[in-house]
Amino acid sequence: MNRLHEKLQDVYEEVARRNPGEDEFHQSVYEVLQSLGPVVAKHPEYADSAVIRRLCEPERQIIFRVPWVDDNGTVQINRGFRVEFNSALGPFKGGLRFHPTVYLGIVKFLGFEQIFKNSLTGMPIGGGKGGADFDPKGRSDAEVMRFCQSFMTELYRHLGEYTDVPAGDTGVGMREIGYLFGQYKRITNRYESGVLTGKGTTWGGSQVRTEATGYGTVFFVNEILKSTDDTFEGKTAVVSGSGNVAIYAIEKIHELGGTVVACSDSSGYVYDPKGIDLEILKEIKEVRRGRIAEYAEMRAGAAQFVKDRNVWEVPCDIAIPCATQNEINGDEAAALIKNGCRIVAEGANMPCSPSAIKQFNEAGVIFAPGKAANAGGVATSALEMQQNASRDSWTFVDTELRLEQIMRRIHNRCLVTAEEYGQPGNYVAGANIAGFIRVADAMLALGLV
Repeated sequence: MNRLHEKLQDVYEEVARRNPGEDEFHQSVYEVLQSLGPVVAKHPEYADSAVIRRLCEPERQIIFRVPWVDDNGTVQINRGFRVEFNSALGPFKGGLRFHPTVYLGIVKFLGFEQIFKNSLTGMPIGGGKGGADFDPKGRSDAEVMRFCQSFMTELYRHLGEYTDVPAGDTGVGMREIGYLFGQYKRITNRYESGVLTGKGTTWGGSQVRTEATGYGTVFFVNEILKSTDDTFEGKTAVVSGSGNVAIYAIEKIHELGGTVVACSDSSGYVYDPKGIDLEILKEIKEVRRGRIAEYAEMRAGAAQFVKDRNVWEVPCDIAIPCATQNEINGDEAAALIKNGCRIVAEGANMPCSPSAIKQFNEAGVIFAPGKAANAGGVATSALEMQQNASRDSWTFVDTELRLEQIMRRIHNRCLVTAEEYGQPGNYVAGANIAGFIRVADAMLALGLV
């Protein structure tokens, strides 16, 4: 790693020392600090007041046991987490992730990223994240319900519409949110709609919430294209993953005139040169909860399934990683560059490693970091909170329009900030600096809290 500004190097070393073994958290902190050198040089008060050191330390970290009984009557034990990172701008806001890889370092990295992502939306929400090392794959609805009820039985005491408002993330969709909200309502005897987002539209949820992260990422890419007098028309794209973010990124790219030719899951990827058939993909992933290999079978020879290979070997103009952290490393970045990729936009959280980002910058590939490009999900969660607070419900068209406007503002804020701090066109610097300044100013205004 390159050495940071002298006033930031000590901060990073302290983070690494105080949080041993949490590599993803170290990576996310370093990536932000790397952008803040020009800010500290211009505004030394941010370093002198220790606001940056405070920002790197969560306000609260909650770890708890989640006991539950599977369908065979066997007691299972998982570990639950909630990191309430920063509430300077509003109540803690961020998703819950249910996946076997979840541990404290993952949750802290996600929560740290969430601070800046939420700040960039311009909305009054702080940053947090949570989850458990529970894998919902292969579990019955009854098992998922029992797990969610046990999880919420412990977590509920830390939540509230003015305190901490979780949403979904990997492994936590509308089914899980329903079970969690039901248990919260049962324990508290309150129908507090604003305590969870990602709810069903018939019981307090927002239109476009399911589509929001995927749509928002594509809206951000569309703004990048417009800034270079270009459009999606005729562009080829590759999307990793095949969950909500990937599916609705594909849908919006097709609406805007582009063609997504490949998507993936953990078993491999499918290549469909005429464009991914969304009806088939939704049937497999949303209805049957199946594997991506089934897509090639249902396309009857029009598509190819490539087992245990990386989707980034497919040539494209635009790449949108929507799966998991650090899925694009140096080799994958080199392949994308070699095959003519011009834009990479993160639909997932930190899917590109530092070495990959370095290669994109050196090759002139436009890179949009997740805290800016995939902020549409949390922005629409905040819109859901607005509707819950006012006992209102907006149409799909109205909510999508608001989402598009928010993504346009984020894009423009990134460009203007990058220009102001001497790094024109650098979306990473623009996102990190703009997100940081709003939070840091709020922290200074609130005093030593």
